[in-house]
Formats: sequence, structure tokens, C-alpha cells
Amino acid sequence: MNKDAFVIGIDYGTDSVRGVIVNANSGEEVSSSVFNYPRWRDKLYCRAEVNQFRQHPQDYVDGLETVLKAALATAGGKVQKSIKGISIDTTGSTPVAVDKHGVPLALHSKYAENPNAMFVLWKDHTAVKEAAEINAHARKFKTDYLQYVGGIYSSEWFWAKLLHILRVDEQVRADCYSWVEHCDWIPFLLTGGADVSQMRRGVCSAGHKALWAKAYGGLPPEEFFSGLDPLLAGIRARLFNDTYTASESAGSLSTYWSERLELPKDVIVGVGAFDAHMGAVGGQIERGFLSKVMGTSTCDMMIASYEDIGSKLVRGICGQVDGSVIPGMIGLEAGQSAFGDTYAWFRDLLSWPIDNLLSTSRWLPPEAVEKLRAEVRGGLIRSLSDAAIALPLSDDDPVAVDWLNGRRTPDANQELSAAITGLTLGSSAPQIFKSWVEATCYGARAIVDRFNAEGVQVRGLIGMGGVARKSPYIMQTMANVMNMPIKIHRSEQSCAFGAAMFAATAAGLYPRVEDAMSAMGQGFDMTFLPQLNAASIYGRRYKKYMDLASLVEGTQKEEVNLNTVSV
Repeated sequence: MNKDAFVIGIDYGTDSVRGVIVNANSGEEVSSSVFNYPRWRDKLYCRAEVNQFRQHPQDYVDGLETVLKAALATAGGKVQKSIKGISIDTTGSTPVAVDKHGVPLALHSKYAENPNAMFVLWKDHTAVKEAAEINAHARKFKTDYLQYVGGIYSSEWFWAKLLHILRVDEQVRADCYSWVEHCDWIPFLLTGGADVSQMRRGVCSAGHKALWAKAYGGLPPEEFFSGLDPLLAGIRARLFNDTYTASESAGSLSTYWSERLELPKDVIVGVGAFDAHMGAVGGQIERGFLSKVMGTSTCDMMIASYEDIGSKLVRGICGQVDGSVIPGMIGLEAGQSAFGDTYAWFRDLLSWPIDNLLSTSRWLPPEAVEKLRAEVRGGLIRSLSDAAIALPLSDDDPVAVDWLNGRRTPDANQELSAAITGLTLGSSAPQIFKSWVEATCYGARAIVDRFNAEGVQVRGLIGMGGVARKSPYIMQTMANVMNMPIKIHRSEQSCAFGAAMFAATAAGLYPRVEDAMSAMGQGFDMTFLPQLNAASIYGRRYKKYMDLASLVEGTQKEEVNLNTVSV
């Protein structure tokens, strides 16, 4: 390999897009840049009270150009001339309505302020009703079209979101030619795509969210969708038949982007995939280890050989797809709908007086209010963690269930909500925070238990992402609750680094993703081991969590049934 070969990894997260330029020989980070989405920061197009979370494509385009230019400027001209490949990962399922040319409708002036014409973010749960209909409808068919997505379709996914948008917005329905995942659209944009039928769709998004499976010839048949709702008639034909792994090329950089970024025209753009799937590679995933990308939510990945998986179909996860993580292996996905979001919610809850009352103070000038607000909010989670560590661990501590944003796995149900029990007048903020931290770790253990029960054994954990690197308290609690070690990957940008590894493979610098991962991997720098006494107590408290979770789920099912009867 040319010693001056460099690649770029682009990671679209929930709040920002990050770019890294990496030496393809050594894995050394040359430069990086971050762009926070301004419209998302200002909470535009979102209505949390109805679980509507949308992102404007212009934020994505502006972010792409900004991070690439900034990272390239820092790297210098020599590196800039030696860029060989670019690959992209994004959140998912985060799809959007596009026209025949593959342009998101929100990029047309007519739809510039219409949330239904924007990307429907992964955490948007406005399609709960549609997901329930898909699950009921699938049972009518001899072929089980949900068998490779854990047997339950989620409101976070491709078809439920599409059907919801078509139902609620007549204008968007009229102009929606096709429906595209974020991770497929960015490579299409960079390669100058102008015909959506030519878009190279990744097997990652297609298999885990869109019901594509090689076993039954691709997408389910037309009658599956038109029978679900006539509004879906004809959509299947305007989507895709073939899919590609992220190790393959989506094409070369277009003239427009080549000139815009001052990059060679022969730079290869890789097929896109979801952040956790590329992040698992960036975090050097191993067989038998659950790779946990821990941010606002968690995405948990495993890989298994064909011999390992055999005919097993793991119930209640987010799918098992051939080649979705590493080509030639089965990728298995699970996760929690709220992880870091749980801690952020509690921080915001405690910050209400600071956010809403200090601004009316007669004693503090506005600039002092803002500085105080930023200082308190910025240090609140750290202070709560320090206080929680000092608390004794007891069987009788409050127990919480972590479904603040519904339950992703095991057994997707976005209608479920969270609960906490065992509160008294003596319950303090650190004690309640501790209960929420434990709840997120119990939710993680439920996923491990499901894999083990289904015959896919989890031998250890790999932690990645902001929470994994920034919160020793949460990671130690995780090790104790799981009663197994969790090793923390060195890279703070594992998803972007994974994208860079795929870029190196797509550009032909390495024959296999495993080779890129071995050569470019950053390794691990921390391991949290379970503490024997704590693990024993957490084992008993986990049973309380499961009992409370069962009670909450049963109660909420009864409420749904009562509401259905009353209607």
C-alpha cells in the first residue's frame, strides 16, 4: 500500500456530524471536525410531547461540507491530495421522502418548512399505530416476513414511518416518489446521483429496517404492502431489488464535490451503513462479544459465523442480516431506545428552576445567568455520579424501569413508558439518579439474557461512545449488573473510525474489512471488572427490575385494551 494513503470517515449522529481523516496504514488520526446541526439544536420541527423528531436535510448537507473542509484544511495539502476513500455512517432508521432524482422534498422551497418532508429521525415514534398494523398484517402470510427482524416490527423503522407520512400529509404523498435512508442518501449525494433508481442501497439498512432478505428474494411482494394499505401500492417498485455491503463502492466523488472540496475525482465513496454497525468495526468487534455503542440510545451489535448461527432466528432483536457488519458474517442488532437520553432527561428535570426562574432574577445580570446556567448544567451529571458512587448499595433502593422512550429490545414496543418505585420522603436526587443508571444497565442485561436464551452466547462486552469513555461510574455499574467484564475502546470516535476502515476497504487498500480493522484499530485502554459483592446484590435487584417491568407492561396493555373498548 502507498504509505501516503488516507481515508475519511463521516459519522452522522443525533446531534452532530463528525469527520475524521485517518492514515490508512497505521490508523493514526490526522485531523477531525464536528458540526452541530443548528436547526436541531434549536429544536425546530420537533414535538417531544407527541414523539415527533425530524431533521432538515440542509443541516446534513451543511454539516458534510463544513466538517470535510475543516478536517482537510487542518490535515494540509499533502494529505488532501492523497485521500483515497470516504465512507459514511448515520443514525437509523432515519428515512426521508424523495423525488425521482433522489432529492429530499424538504430541499424544495415548497416543503422547506414541512417536517413531513424531512428526515424522520430514528427516535421518532409517531408511527406506533402503523407498526402495530404491520405486525398484525404479517401474520396473515404463509411466509414470515418478520423472521429476520426479530419477529416484531418497530415504529422506529422504514415502512412504519413511510406509511405514517403518507397517511398524514396529502401533499407529501403526492410528490413522494421514493423513500430513502439517510445512510444511503449521503453517498448518493457525494457521487452526484440524479436518478433514485440508481442509488446503491446498503444491506445494513435494507435488512435491519426495510424487510429485505435474500431468503425470500428481497423485499416482500407487492401484495404485502398494497394489502396493508392501498397508499403503499407501487412504492415497492420504486425502491430497490439489489443491496450492497459497506465494503463496496457506491461510486467516485462527483465533479461538483471534487471541486468543492479540492479532492481528486477518483476518490471512492463507500456504500453507507448505520452508525452502530460501522462503530462495531471501529471498536474492533469480536465473535462472542456484544459491542455496545452507548450514546443517546444504545445499539448493541454481535457477529456470528454461518456455523455459529445455523438456523437460529433470535426473537425480539432488531434483526440478523448477512453482511450488515462484516461481509461473510451474520450481523445481529439489538439496543435500548434511551440510554444517554435517560441521564439528559433527569438533568433537564433538575435544571428546570435554573432554566426558567433565574432569567427573572433581580439580582443577576443576564450574562451571569447564562454563565451560571451553563456551569450547573455542564457539571450536573458528573456531580450526581460522584454522589451516587458514595451511596451504599442496598436491596431496598428504589428500582426504575428504563422505558422513557419505549423499548427497542428485547421485543420492540414503543408504546411502553418508564416507571420508578420505592420512593420515600428520604429519596435524594443522587439516589434517584442512581436508580436510573441501574435501570439502563438492567435493560442492557435483559438484551444479553435474550441472546443467551436464544443460543447466541455473549462472553464479554465492548463499550464505545461518549458514555462509555466519560462515565466510569456507569461503566462500573454495567460490569456489576452484567457480572462480566466490559472493555472500553480507546477511540472516542469509533463510528467515524469504523467508517474510515470501510472507506479503506471500498477503495481497495485492504482486501477485507477484517484486515482494515486489524491494521487501523486503536485498541482498548480500560477494562471494568465486576465487583463480587456488588454483582451479587445487583443480581437480586435485577429480578426486582424484571418483576416491575412485567407489571408495568401488563398494566399498560390493560390500559390500551380499555382505550380500544371505549373507542
